[in-house]
Amino acid sequence: MSAAKIPVAILVRVSTLKQENDRQISELQAYADSKGFEVVEICEEKVSGNADEIDRHGLHRAEELARAGIIKKVLVHEVSRLARRNSIAHGFIETLETLGVSLYWHQQGIETLLPNGKRNPAAGIMFALLAEMARAERETLSERIKSGLAEARRKGRKLGRPAGSTDSTKEFLAKHPDIIRRLKEGHSVRNTAKLTDKGGSTVQRVKAALVGIQ
Repeated sequence: MSAAKIPVAILVRVSTLKQENDRQISELQAYADSKGFEVVEICEEKVSGNADEIDRHGLHRAEELARAGIIKKVLVHEVSRLARRNSIAHGFIETLETLGVSLYWHQQGIETLLPNGKRNPAAGIMFALLAEMARAERETLSERIKSGLAEARRKGRKLGRPAGSTDSTKEFLAKHPDIIRRLKEGHSVRNTAKLTDKGGSTVQRVKAALVGIQ
């Protein structure tokens, strides 16, 4: 009688809608197959690694699966795919460890929990280092963007939207009827974001605009 397969979730993230998760998924699926794992769900995100926790629907879904006891492992391609904010990355890891769920990241081929369920000290040290490197990369990118904008201003280039292109409140709300419907049904900002597959910041803006016109 064969042993039951270990249930896992694959978690993938890219920063923009133009990027694709295919490579991350295929490599993690191949790894799962090689280990005989059962991939229960693929949690996909297209959001910046610097996004607020409320906008991280993939992380939330993986956590829900862990809390429900549906999965025993979460597979990611690299630590930066979790987040480029240390508080979010470490918080997610701590939650998984509390639930007895191990995180495996493919780039280094290491897991946060040992086969006996205890914390892997080597993984903890490496995770902290890689999370800090991901944060540093984000700061470096931010500085480059600021420097580029400053140089553009110095050369007299116009930045931002063309004059008169900003949406009015009415036009903005007209773009998000699904959010308005969910909010009027009494859903929270977080639930509305999940149900409409839109960012929490967008939902917050819609909510504020609705209050402003009442």
